[in-house]
Amino acid sequence: MKPSEIRNVSFIGHGDGGKTSLVEAMLHKAGATNRLGDVGEGSAVCDFEPDEKERKNSLDCGIVYCNWKGLLFNLIDTPGYPDFIGEAISGLSASDMSFLAINASSGVMVNTRKMWEQAVKKEMPRAIVINKMDMENIKFDELMASIQESFGDRCMPVFLPLTDSGIGGGSAMKRIISITDERPKDIKDVATYYEKLLEAVVEIDDALLNKYLDGKEVTESEFQAAFKESILKAKVIPVLVTSYRRNLGIQEFLDFVAKYVPSPADMPSKTALDQAGKDVKVEANEAGPLVGFVFKVISDPFVGKITYIRLYSGTITADSSIYNARTKKSERYGKIFKVFGKEQRSVDKAIAGDIIIIPKLEDSQICDTLCQQNNLVKMPDIKFPTPMVSLSVEPKSKGDEQRLSTSLAKMVASDPAFKVVRDHQTSEMVITGMSNLHLDIIMGRLKRKFDVQINTKQPKIPYKETIAQPSEGHHKHKKQSGGRGQYGEVYLKLEPLTRGAGFEFANELFGGSVPSQYVPAVEKGIKEVLERGVIAGYHVVDVKVTIFDGSYHDVDSSEASFKIAGSKAFKTGFMAAKPSLLEPIVNIEITVPSKYMGDITGDLNSRRGRITGMDTVSGQQVIKATVPLGEIASYSTELRSITAGEGHYSIEFSHYDLVPFKIQEAIIAKNKPKEEKEDE
Repeated sequence: MKPSEIRNVSFIGHGDGGKTSLVEAMLHKAGATNRLGDVGEGSAVCDFEPDEKERKNSLDCGIVYCNWKGLLFNLIDTPGYPDFIGEAISGLSASDMSFLAINASSGVMVNTRKMWEQAVKKEMPRAIVINKMDMENIKFDELMASIQESFGDRCMPVFLPLTDSGIGGGSAMKRIISITDERPKDIKDVATYYEKLLEAVVEIDDALLNKYLDGKEVTESEFQAAFKESILKAKVIPVLVTSYRRNLGIQEFLDFVAKYVPSPADMPSKTALDQAGKDVKVEANEAGPLVGFVFKVISDPFVGKITYIRLYSGTITADSSIYNARTKKSERYGKIFKVFGKEQRSVDKAIAGDIIIIPKLEDSQICDTLCQQNNLVKMPDIKFPTPMVSLSVEPKSKGDEQRLSTSLAKMVASDPAFKVVRDHQTSEMVITGMSNLHLDIIMGRLKRKFDVQINTKQPKIPYKETIAQPSEGHHKHKKQSGGRGQYGEVYLKLEPLTRGAGFEFANELFGGSVPSQYVPAVEKGIKEVLERGVIAGYHVVDVKVTIFDGSYHDVDSSEASFKIAGSKAFKTGFMAAKPSLLEPIVNIEITVPSKYMGDITGDLNSRRGRITGMDTVSGQQVIKATVPLGEIASYSTELRSITAGEGHYSIEFSHYDLVPFKIQEAIIAKNKPKEEKEDE
């Protein structure tokens, strides 16, 4: 095939928009499957994972292909819920045009808007498909008004639902009229819809616009060429309607994709960086240098790593090697495959514009560019949303720590919206995802795929301890138990440092009161206390400690004695220096519809938040504030509740600040170190 004979299409939108069912209907109509897959029955080709069948929802990108009128269609079915938006963005990045799916009954919903915004950011051609138009009491005019209000008046009907009472009359749909191909004169309003579409389309070409304004006839070929150009440049957003249950509009939809969806050859060239960091153009040319982009990776416990690649230039053949621009290494591979749901179908070669998978490319990861060593280029990375919901995890079975770490690393490689970190301050392994549901799916797959079970809890907030005023600490460690004893005495000065300064140790001893060989032991004892904390078990920061006096014994003194003396003297001085807790403060940016502004600002105030700014972006209100991290530990769930799922937020660390006294008392009481409780 040629790049001009390929169509790469993604289906995006809210859950229950009918994306998977539309893809199944397309496959069946094109003869790629011998029966119509059904999401409810668990027979859909795209939803093949056990948890997808159980939940009857897409959780991953489902990628399939079919042939229609001599063309290759690569179809990418994306998840419809914001919990799995990372997968949807991956699929979107591999396609040339996206279809935003809308349920005719539900209309425009939360993730409909979110995924539309993602497609707009990519400046890609897009269209809208209204599914389930066979349902009763669907008023097409009202639905179109809602779509145009949400996404602009460039959204133009191209498929019209014909009912017994005319176009979109509210009764059951009988058939689809594609006004780009047929315009029955005996059906009211068809001519009006076509005229509006024609007016929008001719604006793409000045000569055609002048011809139209002069009252001259625009030919079918002129219209079709201008319509395709309008779609390519997103000047017109076609709106199509289908009913997969009654097989209405499916053939027309396939014809539309064949005729008007841009091929890789139609798309503007991609911009990449060469080895010198300069922009280079990547053209969809099968004879050009090989350039492929990794948009998805799966780590399978049986097959190993599976790398999904969108080819942008050149031709790739089986049993060869490929160069990774990130690792600066070549890697050999055997077979290459086209993917059809869970099936892998071997092919000898693939060309620019196609989508393939290669198993066992062990060094590859999402956003890698695969190319030739003598033509090193780097494609732009995909921008994924920052996950916000965290849990602390540990294996249920002792000794499974290494298996857990290895399995989580494979999950991270497969899911760009899933993160794992080892928090050195709290000594916890923390997993972070887009939502509680997202993390539930991750944990279910850990058990099913890797036989690893975990216990979870809310992660600790990484508070820190410090002092507010200077003080002194003294301790004499003296122990005699027959034979050689233990002796060491130190005097310390403690001083607060500026925020973020960390720890300083100074030596102001004179006269040999403490021999120099014991001073490092004193510092070591202090540093151990810094790690363990004094008042609540958190790391101690921003303090300067100076040893200025002490005493020793010629026989009984030792490094161990001075280490103990140093740690005890530090604790004494710390408690006398007005000890305080510091809490992490984050910058939070919350995006919500205007109607929730009052609720959000009031809620932020109750969380000790300080609003720093407000803005309006794409009709949404953006609230910027600083807030203690401990106050928003479960904010994802709470924001969803306040805004009925329409709000989203992002956070980034800002600084540490003092915890108010009353809150500090409660934290200390809850987290007092064990040794102090035992002393009491």
